[in-house]
Amino acid sequence: MPTTTANYSFQKPIVNGDEDAWGGYINTTIDAIDTLLTGTNATEFAILDGATCSTAELNKLAGLTASTAQLNYSAVTTLGTSEASKVVTSDANGNIKVSEEVQAKAYLETVVALSAAASVALDLSTANVFTLTTDQATTFVFNYANIQLTTNDAFAFTLRVLNGGAHNLIWPSSVKWAGGTAPDAPASGEYNTYVFYTIDGGVRWDGAQAVDAGA
Repeated sequence: MPTTTANYSFQKPIVNGDEDAWGGYINTTIDAIDTLLTGTNATEFAILDGATCSTAELNKLAGLTASTAQLNYSAVTTLGTSEASKVVTSDANGNIKVSEEVQAKAYLETVVALSAAASVALDLSTANVFTLTTDQATTFVFNYANIQLTTNDAFAFTLRVLNGGAHNLIWPSSVKWAGGTAPDAPASGEYNTYVFYTIDGGVRWDGAQAVDAGA
């Protein structure tokens, strides 16, 4: 059946009692109406039908100056994993995995002061630098369950221990020291600084003493 393209005129409506509100007739075609109701426009209207945004939220777009290309910078494939020419995002846990180099003018690390106890756990998801003043012999536990540490990653942290007395320090068996023996604990009132490093997901930690008998 051939497509009907004849023009039809629709009587203008009366709006608020003003029969001249539209100022004339609407001239259109069957094809134009069909496109509006069943074509791409209809799909777009269906999207609006489910919209829950407010007028105020829609009005925020009025001042938007970003181009389509700039808006597309936000179209990342996986949250938390950086992509070329895209914005950097974090995943649901706040983690960011950068696929290439990172350059910064300054690099800051978080320092966590640990509370003295017979057993002290270092939550490695909270910092890369820890401090402790002992009040008794102390056994250390390395807790890295909350970080995405795999056998393909290298990870290091620093621990500064001020000895509040003649207290012994006991290290996890996974810590390996040069020569096979842990360094002596600092004397009372002195501190030692230790660095621990792993490249196998925490199975083995290489331990080194960076500062001896600091005061």
